[in-house]
Amino acid sequence: MFIAQAFKVRHEFWRYLIGSLIIFVAALIGQFPLLGAVIFKAIEDGTGIGNISETSMYQMLDPNLFLFLALLSFAVGFIGLYIAVKALHGQKLTSVATSRKKLDWKRIWFAFIFWGVISSGLVLIDYFFLSPESYEYNFEMKRFLILAVIAIVLIPIQTSLEEYIFRGYLMQGFGTATTEKSFPFAFLISIITIPLFIILNIKYSMGYMQNGLLLVIVIVLGIILFQIIKKTNGLESNSYKKLRALCQRNWTPLLITSAIFGLLHIANPEIDKLGYSLLIYYIGTGLFLGIMTLMDEGTELALGFHAANNLFTALLVTANWTAFQTHSILKDVAEPKLEFIDMVLPVFIIFPIILFIFSKVYKWNNWKDKLFGKIHEPPKEDYKIIEE
Repeated sequence: MFIAQAFKVRHEFWRYLIGSLIIFVAALIGQFPLLGAVIFKAIEDGTGIGNISETSMYQMLDPNLFLFLALLSFAVGFIGLYIAVKALHGQKLTSVATSRKKLDWKRIWFAFIFWGVISSGLVLIDYFFLSPESYEYNFEMKRFLILAVIAIVLIPIQTSLEEYIFRGYLMQGFGTATTEKSFPFAFLISIITIPLFIILNIKYSMGYMQNGLLLVIVIVLGIILFQIIKKTNGLESNSYKKLRALCQRNWTPLLITSAIFGLLHIANPEIDKLGYSLLIYYIGTGLFLGIMTLMDEGTELALGFHAANNLFTALLVTANWTAFQTHSILKDVAEPKLEFIDMVLPVFIIFPIILFIFSKVYKWNNWKDKLFGKIHEPPKEDYKIIEE
């Protein structure tokens, strides 16, 4: 089982917390070249460092240079992931990505080509037949070829890192954590405080210091409340045991990782233009990729799908308000707006159809157990630190 194999390595949850921090720091270091280039450009143009905003950064550099420097951080982040997996868990990267002995590249290529053809087809149908007035021909051979090299090399690294982290590393980490006695309490605190953080940030535009202070307060109150419940034998109550049994299921890491994946897109420029309702699409995409991973016992299909989604989008169409502003073939010049169908069509119609097709191709069965089955440790005699 994909999640259960993490029990065979060092899997204490604090390792996943430190591992996530290592990955974050590595990705942050990878952003230094982009930050340096933006600061240099601001000084050169006389803009001033104090006038740099997240939105203006996209316009300060040539799109190809910006894309290269932005994607570079994911390559450095992969180094952080390798260090975390190897040093903290004694685990192979392969076992983070799949339950198979090695990555199934046929699965990766199948999902990549399948979604690449469909997604490109949908854009071209829209351009030629449905709303050609919404697009502008943007093709410039020299700039496009440079874009193609950057995108083909680095976008699969970006999408693969995200899949390794969310559908692999964290899925396994939260999965093994569900067997801990304190997990239901931590889970309840999280589903209360995370929406609170989002609401407060939306309403009051809280800064890093305010967020940090709020986080410390939540942690302190959480520890105090947990100790009170522990002292009063609340962890032994029937209600808590039922909650623990409910949480110790595959749906728990699936929901948690999908929510984190979606909410991390909250800083994307698309959210500013289209509103927070777009998070339904991002979280729904996380659920779709997570279900695909659990049913297929590995991330290969998710790796191929995610790479195709980002790569073909970057090459085919761009807009002034998207995270990837590229020298693509087409430019979307329509006024950005989020309609109900924009969320319903992919999340509730296209994604389920794709899952159905993949289930037939790869003969998935036992949906109930794979998505809602109990997570449990394998027999002790099967424990072994995986070594390369």
